[in-house]
Amino acid sequence: MYPSIQQSQKINMTVFISDSFNSVTDPKMPFLSAAIEPVQVQECLTRCLVIAQNCCLQKVEVIRHKPGRRCLIAYELVDNAGKIIRLIGKVRAKRTDFHSYELQKSLWEQGFADDSADGISVPEPVGIIPEWQMWLQRQVEGALTFTQLLTTNNNILLANKVAEAAHKLHQTNILPRRSHTMSDELRILHERINLVMQEYPEWQKRLERILAASHHLGENTPELKPCGIHRDFYPDQVLVNHSRLYLIDLDLYCEGNPALDIGNFIAHIQEYSLRTFGNYEALREYENALIERFIHLTSHKYLKAIETYITLTLVRHIYISTQFPERRPFTEALLHLCEQRLHIN
Repeated sequence: MYPSIQQSQKINMTVFISDSFNSVTDPKMPFLSAAIEPVQVQECLTRCLVIAQNCCLQKVEVIRHKPGRRCLIAYELVDNAGKIIRLIGKVRAKRTDFHSYELQKSLWEQGFADDSADGISVPEPVGIIPEWQMWLQRQVEGALTFTQLLTTNNNILLANKVAEAAHKLHQTNILPRRSHTMSDELRILHERINLVMQEYPEWQKRLERILAASHHLGENTPELKPCGIHRDFYPDQVLVNHSRLYLIDLDLYCEGNPALDIGNFIAHIQEYSLRTFGNYEALREYENALIERFIHLTSHKYLKAIETYITLTLVRHIYISTQFPERRPFTEALLHLCEQRLHIN
């Protein structure tokens, strides 16, 4: 289905609204109607954002809307010289996410800007609109996600750079406001797998064994020295623009084991490989290169924890696979893979 289109009489522009979007039925975010209304958007962006001064709004597009939770809106402006400026606005129903904005601003100012010598950046944060519970960043032009570049023609240099990007984030020493421990990881796993048991009672015994083995594995994995980590690090969270990488969606940034980011990333590659190529080992060269580069930058003492977090993330993917119709055909294959990694007969 194509998105609906609204035209403004006062501003010569087009507003694209995704089919799933309906601000009237989202009482948690009643201000969203203003955040897509052309005249109000033009006034608000001009008033709140330095980057929008002397610019004319050209387009608004609702990219993603999860009712009662969050919304992602793209704004396109043009300045007096005809230069196009594209912004992404992130809205949360609970409250304005000042913490994520300040984190990204701190990263931008501490070596993650567009001109960083190592080619590792974050999108430029440009401001906050409190009345819409929104903060905004520049859109990264011409970028692809790391997922879109995952093929069996392995790009080892790109895998190395992902490891370098994770390590760079871990070394920033920006104080997190929360933490994530192995106990938290196992608690989340327990909650998610119990939901799978309710939906698939025929797998209860297998899932119970997987849970027990996961707890044993986690409890016997050293936590090591924690630092600031992404915590939701996977291929869609890395944008690639030629030789430059951008880390995005740092909403879950916290203090934790740096091995979690690497393990989580690799588990997502294996799950993607299983769905795309029918073989979870199809992209093993990527994985090996990523681990080797990260270990070279840190220490061999992280190896065991990385392997643990690969396994625990794959176990969590059992639940995730049940939430998407196109992934459900692979749920049992994930069960088997987890049993194999946990040495369950």
